[in-house]
Amino acid sequence: MSNPRQGNDIHLEADVLILGGGPAGTWAAINAAQAGSKVILVDKGYCGTSGATAPSGTGVWYINPDPSEREKARLSRFELGGELAEYDWMNRVLDQTYENMNKLGEWGYPFPVDDEGKQYRRGLQGPEYMKLMRKLVVKAGVKILDHSPALELLTDEHGVGGARGVRTQTGETWTVHASAVIIATGGCAFLSKALGCNVLTGDGYLLAAEAGAEMSGMEFSNAYAISPTFSSVTKTAYYRYASFYYEDGSIVEGAGSTRGRSIIARNLLQNRQVYARLDQAPEDIRPLLRVGQTNFFLPFDRAGIDPFTDVFPVTLRLEGTVRGTGGIHITDENCATKVAGLYAAGDAATREFICGGFTGGGSHNAAWAMSSGTFAGKGAAAYAQSLGSLAGKRNLKGISSTTLTVKETGDKAFKTEEHIRSVQQEVIPYDRNLFRTESSLTGSLERLDQLWKEIRESAVPIHAGAVKAREAAAMTATARWMYNSAKARTETRGMHKRDDFPKLDSSQHYRLVSGGLDRVWVTTTPAENEAVLQ
Repeated sequence: MSNPRQGNDIHLEADVLILGGGPAGTWAAINAAQAGSKVILVDKGYCGTSGATAPSGTGVWYINPDPSEREKARLSRFELGGELAEYDWMNRVLDQTYENMNKLGEWGYPFPVDDEGKQYRRGLQGPEYMKLMRKLVVKAGVKILDHSPALELLTDEHGVGGARGVRTQTGETWTVHASAVIIATGGCAFLSKALGCNVLTGDGYLLAAEAGAEMSGMEFSNAYAISPTFSSVTKTAYYRYASFYYEDGSIVEGAGSTRGRSIIARNLLQNRQVYARLDQAPEDIRPLLRVGQTNFFLPFDRAGIDPFTDVFPVTLRLEGTVRGTGGIHITDENCATKVAGLYAAGDAATREFICGGFTGGGSHNAAWAMSSGTFAGKGAAAYAQSLGSLAGKRNLKGISSTTLTVKETGDKAFKTEEHIRSVQQEVIPYDRNLFRTESSLTGSLERLDQLWKEIRESAVPIHAGAVKAREAAAMTATARWMYNSAKARTETRGMHKRDDFPKLDSSQHYRLVSGGLDRVWVTTTPAENEAVLQ
């Protein structure tokens, strides 16, 4: 239990509180406001510029409502994702994404135009997209608190009723009482230096679990992306044009296939540096590639490298659940969790419903963000309205699993950096997270459980430094759900790879739901996808 600070600097009330200002959070805010709710959005960074989408171009799962095109889209990653996606959810997301992308065109997003004057709506440039979304959120009457990460949720016997946090630029604390809370804080990349992921540390997972919510698909959390060794840019779509080489110029066989990242990782584990060159990109499309992903080329330009003609060293950076599919388990079509008043959207929520155990950059993720944000915004607004007079009569308390105190803790101060390094040592190495075995998972969990115990016994003063402390706690909790789930799935399915169980096991065609803090548990739940399998 927390020891909440009395006399907070900022105290606000709303119908709907949204944690996170990326695509999911902003779509949720707009839709909740349009439904008549008073909405407050708090962002760990600056809404419109922080998060994985803001600095990059992204494809979108935007498919015309043609039956054959939709069927092809549904099947595109179905087998790759271990056949865990669901027909009805895919249809809902395809419909909502199509509607939302068309709205963006009407609202002024500068989609490129073809020779016939028709807009091409299958991709978005992050800076323009999020600049527009912030503008639309403000226009909808939503109050935004930038640089204001949440530290804990507030609850009572009726469920979640708000959150408490800190404003990192001013040192003020804030409290918002709200009838419903939407967690849209993104996934967890474990501070691995992947572009746009420095704010994505699993904070929302921890907040949700502390309230009693569950996780789903956390074994599908070991996404690694190709990146130049001298860059944080992990946009990997263009590597389909790449050939991969060893230092002597010989080809790295199979590195450009669907198994390519595993092959690269195994070479890097043996201290064999791998190099790439985008020499398979046709001359006529190279200028278009620069337009489509401008920031992909910036590190090369700064280093004086032409990636189409020069070889450059590559590595793999962990993106965890940002490009994985695990997240907070949702229980209905409004993206509600099992906890009354608590909703989840975007990368903070599981994406198994639409892509099973495998996704990638953009595409399904981008579609899920805008559609789940829409579902959650409408659902939270309806829930808030249903509470009526109860909303103003609640006795709310903070529920942080880390003790939050107004006092400095002296020699018992939270050893944040040490804790962060400790969890990174368990999740970043390829031979612990990408290539999993019973023994490696067991060893990591023993160390992570001990780390969690140490974190739980620490006290954190409520000020800007508490943010990092809570990040360490969130990353540790996330890693424990990941590895307990990975240990329970004794097969290779989707992006989850077990070296000791290298084949898919048809008897394990189910989802894994996990939860718990001091004691982590894992159970199974059916995957309802019979319509696709027919």
